[in-house]
Amino acid sequence: MSFPEEKYCPRCNKIFECKVNHIEDCQCSGISIPEEVRNIISAKYDDCLCRNCLLELKEQYTLSKDNTG
Repeated sequence: MSFPEEKYCPRCNKIFECKVNHIEDCQCSGISIPEEVRNIISAKYDDCLCRNCLLELKEQYTLSKDNTG
């Protein structure tokens, strides 16, 4: 049996629970991240980000895309 892993978000340095072995229960589950944002995240960070950072990056991308539209 695996337990949630406590990680530090490499973007904001806050601690969060990662449930990679039970992804349906993980804090990132249910967040739809555009492929472009996933590519940016994976190029810049080596590990999982917390839910707040994922949502912020998604929002920033959406706003910048809307402004360049």
